[in-house]
Amino acid sequence: MKIFSSHQIKELDSYTIQNEPISSLDLMERASMKIVETILERWDNSQPVTLFAGPGNNGGDALCVGRFLHEKGFTVRAYLFNPKNRLSADCQTNKERLEKLNIAHFEEVGNQFAPPKLTANDLVIDGLFGSGLNKPLAGGFAAVVRLINASEAKVVSIDVPSGLMGEDNTFNQSQHIIKADYTFCFQFPRLAFLFAENQLFLGEWKVLPIGLHPDILQQTETPYLITELANLKHRIKRRKRFSHKGTYGHALLIAGSEGMAGASILSAKGCLKSGVGLLTVHVPICNVPILQTTVPEAMVQKDIHESYFAYPVDAENYEAIGIGPGLGNTPETDQALFEQITQTDKPLVLDADALNFIGREKQVLRHIPKHSILTPHPKELERIIGNCTNSYTRLTQACEFAKKTETYIVLKGAFSIIITPEGNCYFNPTGNPGMATGGSGDVLTGVLLALLAQGYSSLDAALLGVYVHGLAGDLAKEKQGEMGMTALDIVDHLPQAWLKMVE
Repeated sequence: MKIFSSHQIKELDSYTIQNEPISSLDLMERASMKIVETILERWDNSQPVTLFAGPGNNGGDALCVGRFLHEKGFTVRAYLFNPKNRLSADCQTNKERLEKLNIAHFEEVGNQFAPPKLTANDLVIDGLFGSGLNKPLAGGFAAVVRLINASEAKVVSIDVPSGLMGEDNTFNQSQHIIKADYTFCFQFPRLAFLFAENQLFLGEWKVLPIGLHPDILQQTETPYLITELANLKHRIKRRKRFSHKGTYGHALLIAGSEGMAGASILSAKGCLKSGVGLLTVHVPICNVPILQTTVPEAMVQKDIHESYFAYPVDAENYEAIGIGPGLGNTPETDQALFEQITQTDKPLVLDADALNFIGREKQVLRHIPKHSILTPHPKELERIIGNCTNSYTRLTQACEFAKKTETYIVLKGAFSIIITPEGNCYFNPTGNPGMATGGSGDVLTGVLLALLAQGYSSLDAALLGVYVHGLAGDLAKEKQGEMGMTALDIVDHLPQAWLKMVE
């Protein structure tokens, strides 16, 4: 699914109007009816409705929704804010249509506004402003937002919560953004919906198809996409009948230290359950018996040091190398990491303490092999690229970093983002809060390592690996619940997840 900018959305609407063809007013009616249908799934007409409409087309949507709800027996109060005495054409038409009905209350607000009483029994429809907003709300509109947010009413925002900008909210004022309980958006989510700090405003959000013209959706390019299973299936390589373990690559995993054997175990198991032919795990001497007992399918190579990684490995005989889970940060480990990265000429999977090392020793950046995959969470990323004020600036800087270093970034989170050297950003839809548990990222490192070792491109490895990792988490959630999940549950559900991927 493509994610379009606010400017592009206007162009998509215009193309649909001209080429369906359909009038802008009829397109508004179609979109508004989708809102009404979704409301009817949750509330019946015993629910009193208070709607707040702005002077533009988002306000027109709200007035249209109010008319439809009135026709279905809802008690509707409508407030249309028109301080400059200037409405969009479609908003004006919907105002006139609503005025002809005997709704409970209709008021067009100029400069004076007597706020209605809002209670926990009210359903508020927010149609003040849509995604085209490009500056923070102020004055009377900001006061209306504060009124709504201070109430106990349930709030439904049409398309976007009023005050929230579609992409960059760096200079926005959070106290002047509607805090919706539900956001029903048209055709596709906005980029801002996928950022953690905006969840406070969105509540539960749902995408409603409104029939924008398929030709323009296909033709319009955007660097932002949400990965979909249907578009991933063709990337999976089918295993051939006359293949053998050598066909599917030999992976090297450098992980673990004293007290952190679990990280290497989880990563190794994630790798082995994702199709790799052979796996060697390089660990300190103290972890050798643990690995040989818990992961008998892997070959174990011992380091020279008893407790931590202290000597680089000759990587010539491996197709891919994963480095970082549970390594620690001793001076000897840092030196070994520097030598390992600078002496390796094939793509790496870099995670955890390998990323923390890069954050401390940024001179190693120029030595990272092209098309390596880095898997930071936000704080690990900021140790490398510097502090970021919010998710949007973090994404922008991560794109610049990926382009400069010619690497792939997997920025982990609720919608993990695969960022390519070309600047494309793929948001992953699988996964759940139960995966916010120690070791989950180690499993992902193993999955990505397995795919690289099998000859997948870095892009395909990242897209498939992140999706299947989240899918395994979703399957584990169904069985264990979010509270009871562990990283090992994710590992245990990888085979089922891969099966679903190829069905």
